[in-house]
Amino acid sequence: MHLKNNSSNVQRPLNIALTADPTIPVPPQFYGGIERIIDMLIQAYTERGHAVSLFAHRDSKTNATLIPYRSSSSGKIEFLKNCVMVNKTIFRGNFDVVHSFGRLALLLPVLPANIIKIMSYQREPTILQIKKALKITKPGSIAFTGCSRYISDQILQLAPAYPVFNGVKMGTYRFQPDVPPQAPLVFLGRIEPIKGTHIAIEMARTTGRKLIIAGNIPIEHQSYFDNSVKPFLNDQVSYIGPVNDEQKNQLLGSALALLMPVQWNEPFGIVMAEAMACGTPVIGFNRGALPEIIINGINGFCCESVKDMETAIGEIENIDRHRVRKDAVSRFSADVIADQYLNIYRQLINRK
Repeated sequence: MHLKNNSSNVQRPLNIALTADPTIPVPPQFYGGIERIIDMLIQAYTERGHAVSLFAHRDSKTNATLIPYRSSSSGKIEFLKNCVMVNKTIFRGNFDVVHSFGRLALLLPVLPANIIKIMSYQREPTILQIKKALKITKPGSIAFTGCSRYISDQILQLAPAYPVFNGVKMGTYRFQPDVPPQAPLVFLGRIEPIKGTHIAIEMARTTGRKLIIAGNIPIEHQSYFDNSVKPFLNDQVSYIGPVNDEQKNQLLGSALALLMPVQWNEPFGIVMAEAMACGTPVIGFNRGALPEIIINGINGFCCESVKDMETAIGEIENIDRHRVRKDAVSRFSADVIADQYLNIYRQLINRK
C-alpha cells in the first residue's frame, strides 16, 4: 500500500513521541540498528521544527526530549513499570502521533484511545500479537510499517501497512570512489549461522580474495565461531571484532564489496545501506528484503547460489561506485526516510 502526496496534509510542526526498546541507548556505540534509525529520524524531525520526545535508555544522547525508562532490564516487573510510565506520559503529552520502534505491548493502554499510533517492524512481525492488538485498538488510529515490502506485506491483510526502508545519515559515511584491485571483501554483522559468516569464508577461499570479518559474537553462538570461523583465520581471512562508527566507515569504504550470504529471510540489513553510502556494492543471496535493496548490476548482485556469488565476486569491479552512492542517496538517505514517515503521520492525522 502506498500513500499519495496530499496537499491538504497537516503542515504545522508536529508533536511526536518515539519509543525505543529500553536495553540500548540511542544512538548505540556498537550494535543497535534500530537505535540508529531512531537517532537519524530525531535529527531529521528536529531540523524541520517538529517537537520530539523519546522514550529510551537513560544513557541516550539525543536532540529530543529524553524520557528515560525506569529500568533497562527486560523482566516482567521492569516492563510493567516502564509501561505505566510511558502511557501516563503519552496521555498527558498532547502528542499528534506516537511512533513505536519497540514492543507493541508497551502501548496497550493507549491502543483504544484516539491517539494516532504507528508501529514499525524491523523484524518478522508476530501476526497473532497484531490480531490481538487490533481487537482493542480504536479503528483508524493505528498503522504499521515494515522496513521492507517483505515485512509490510505480511501485515497488509490485517491493517494499513507501508514499506519504509531503513536509512542512514549520508554525511556520516565517506564516499570512496575507488578502491585498489586487491581491496578485501568484508563481512559485517552478528557472527552466527543465519548471517552466513562461514559462506563468506568459503567465498574468500574459493576466489583467493582477502576477507575481513567484523561484528559481535552472541554468547549462544560462541561455538559456531569456535568451530566454523576461528579455524580458518589466517593472513587471508581476519576477524577484527565489533567496530564503532568510525571503524565501520573505514572498513566499508575500503572494501571491494560487502558480502551478505544470509541463510534466513533478512528483514532489511542496514549494513547494506551503510556500505552503499560509501559507494561499496553488495553481494548477497535472494532472501527476504535483499532483492528489494540490491539492484543487479547497479549496486551489487543478488545471487541464487554459492556458485552465483563466486561469479558475482569476479564481476564486482564492473560496478560503478558513483552509481552505488547515488542510488543510496535516492532511497536510503535520512531526508527521504523522514519524509516518508512524516507523510504517513500527516495522512493519518487528517483522517481523524
